Parts: sequence; structure tokens; C-alpha cells
Amino acid sequence: MRWLFFRRLPGGNMNVVIKSQPFDPYAALGRYQSSLRAGSYGAMVSFVGVMRDFNEDESVSAMTLEHYPGMTEKEIERVCQEALNRYQIDDFLVVHRVGDITPNEPIVLVAVWSAHRRAAFDGCREIINELKQRAPFWKREQCERGLCWVSDNTQDPILKKV
Repeated sequence: MRWLFFRRLPGGNMNVVIKSQPFDPYAALGRYQSSLRAGSYGAMVSFVGVMRDFNEDESVSAMTLEHYPGMTEKEIERVCQEALNRYQIDDFLVVHRVGDITPNEPIVLVAVWSAHRRAAFDGCREIINELKQRAPFWKREQCERGLCWVSDNTQDPILKKV
């Protein structure tokens, strides 16, 4: 297992990891949570994003996620620091894949610990939504028509209603 990036932000105990190899989000979550002081939080909310085998109306058999080292980490740090400042969050864990990915493989894990569920839900939602919009990742998919770069994120139906 190769860890490309690990960082704790000032003001909070947060981990941000960018990985080039597959990872088990539930094992990562369990390992991290076991390092926290028992009873120090009342809620934990997590989100795991996995690769699906379609995008829009086309089949996708694989994808490659590229990033710009340094730039990507700094933007993820900004996103997480903003959530840390906005909500009463005790801790975070963010793990994001880069490289070659196949359907059903985890791409991202975002986990948030807080004293209360509302802050944990709101913080987790904000981090994943902001990462999706702001973090500089470039996605190339192997589609039915060949290799194609994805120029826009698929809209989240929940966000369309807002």
C-alpha cells in the first residue's frame, strides 16, 4: 500500500490521504476510529464513493483519475478547513484514489466525527460536495466510443432540488 499524501491540519485532527492503489474504506475507517479517544464523539457520518459502470447514458469499463500533486492537496486542505471552521466537528478522515480504477472500486472516503449528528452530517455533505466541485482531479473514462475526458461532474439529484 502506497500513501502519496498525509496531512493534519491546524485546529483539528484531520487526515487527508491521496492513494494510488485500491483501498478498503471500511478498514481505513475502523483503523482511524479506533485511534480516537472512546467517548469523545457522539456521531460519525461517512460517505464512500465508488466507480459506477456508466456515466450519463453510456457504459464505462474503466477510468483514470489524474491530479496535480501539491495543488490537489492544498485545495482539499482548504475544503476541509472551511468545514472545520463552519461546523462543530471533532475529526475528519478523507481518502481519495488516483490512477486506474475499475467499476465498484472505492474512489473516495469522507468521514466526520462530532459531538452531534447534525454537525457530522452537514460537515460530511459539505466536504464531499466541495471536493467534487473544487479539487483538481481529471477523469478519463474508457467508454463505448473509446477514451474520453470528462469535462463536467454528473449533477447530484439532491443538489438540483436546492
